[in-house]
Amino acid sequence: MDISFSRSALRVLPLSALLLAGCNAADQEETQAQALTVGYYEITETPLTLTTDLPGRTSAYRVAQVRPQVAGILEKRLFTEGSEVKQGQQLYQIDPRTYLAQQARAEANLRSAHNLAERYERLLNASAVSQQEHDDAVAAWKQAEADKRMADINVQYTKVLSPITGRIGRSNVTEGALLTDGQSEPMATVNQLDPIYVDVTQPITRILALKRALKAGELKASGVDQAEVSLTLDDGSAYPLSGTLKFSEVSVDQGTGSVTLRAVFPNPERALLPGMFVHAQVKEGVRENAILVPQQAIVRDSRGVATAWVITPDNHVEQRDLETVRTVGNTWLVTTGVKPGERVITEGLQFVRGDSLVDAQPASNVHLNLALTAN
Repeated sequence: MDISFSRSALRVLPLSALLLAGCNAADQEETQAQALTVGYYEITETPLTLTTDLPGRTSAYRVAQVRPQVAGILEKRLFTEGSEVKQGQQLYQIDPRTYLAQQARAEANLRSAHNLAERYERLLNASAVSQQEHDDAVAAWKQAEADKRMADINVQYTKVLSPITGRIGRSNVTEGALLTDGQSEPMATVNQLDPIYVDVTQPITRILALKRALKAGELKASGVDQAEVSLTLDDGSAYPLSGTLKFSEVSVDQGTGSVTLRAVFPNPERALLPGMFVHAQVKEGVRENAILVPQQAIVRDSRGVATAWVITPDNHVEQRDLETVRTVGNTWLVTTGVKPGERVITEGLQFVRGDSLVDAQPASNVHLNLALTAN
């Protein structure tokens, strides 16, 4: 071997290595300069209580229409319209004079029939009257007792009482009005407002989907008994007290394909009145391993399919098709397409192309708000 050549080669090798290292550094700087700066959100799993927002209307817990049970002239109205009345409280007074006279006559007839029955009892023992005459006298006595009870009831009915405790509306009659037994128009209406019903409607397709999810184990029941319900009023304010779902209609409305659900809410301040339009948030169940993706990360392609850009471990990007179930606040609930630990791009989406190299930084435009839910 030529020793001089070897020494020359050794002197050249360090210089080549330096040149190669310089090229690699230049290429790396050029690559970093070409990388797109994007913001990402890292996917996590979290337990999520699913709720659905349903429109509804309030209705009174109990409604009693006050009607006269005897005919007569109205003498007095004894309540203030719009006030609270108690069960058994007198509301009206009907002229009782004719009924008091009937009561007195019935009482006199009862006394006479009773005395006659007792006399025939003694005569029967002495064999002075027949058994038939005695039985007729006893029957007349019992008939007189029934007439007396009916007369007493009619006198009581001249005092029109409230059948329930609640708030009474306007009076439909005034003093001097002629009332008839069983008239069609009520004298007034009493509504029990505490508690109060909220009737909401839910599509039958949604109910069937929930039942399938519960049966498959995708959801767990949110409560042992009745589901909890919260309420939003028509002006957007939240009702401070929660209610419970008590009843589901047994048939589906043929026109809308919906089922009526009934919730009960406490209403001590009478803030809820019958006929109000409200929105009820019904807790459906708990998804133990829910994946929520910010809405900023999801776009729809020309097919209408939800997609997201996912950052690979080598800081390249790939587009994924997602299956979205529903919105939860400002996120989408996703079942397929991404997994926990993966990073989805939420900032700089407009510059991303297929297999782009990115400089990924935690996103500054993601502030999850799960308080509001929707179907």
